[in-house]
Amino acid sequence: MARVICQLRGVVIVAAAVAAVAFVPAASARRAAPASAPRCTVAHLEIWFGLGLGGGTLGSVYYPLEFSNVGHHACTLNGFPGVSAIGNAGHQVGPSASRNGQHHTTVTLAPGATAHAILRVEDWGALCSHEVLAAGLKVFPPGATGSMPVPFSFGACAHRRVLVVGPVNAGVGIPGFTTS
Repeated sequence: MARVICQLRGVVIVAAAVAAVAFVPAASARRAAPASAPRCTVAHLEIWFGLGLGGGTLGSVYYPLEFSNVGHHACTLNGFPGVSAIGNAGHQVGPSASRNGQHHTTVTLAPGATAHAILRVEDWGALCSHEVLAAGLKVFPPGATGSMPVPFSFGACAHRRVLVVGPVNAGVGIPGFTTS
């Protein structure tokens, strides 16, 4: 009888140890997986140009387009913003920006943090014979359906694309220096 009780105690101890080992990793895995932040929308963001003159190359000028989280919670940006030139009345001028094809990753913006995308504005004179003056940009955060106007006067073309945009990257862009 004593032998049966010892064997039962051993089985109970082993069963308890197996249950504890099986439970601990599952519990810690649940704690380790953070909840993913929602996608940033215009309600979370302030979209603006970095200060200073853009960096130029032959036929193009590059500007950092900044995305600052003005919300109270983290949010994510992944991919390329939608960008179009707009006239004084808010109507689109010429085709919207093409994407530069660079690789992109998800950027998580804590409240108060900023990310950027590089916007290349090509010289309208190299692309068309008549300048159309754009009064600003209409910018859609990546994956969003809402947009935000950004004041920015530049020469555009009515039927030719002058804007090329890169993916959103973490951190503030530096005018004349940041190229990706």
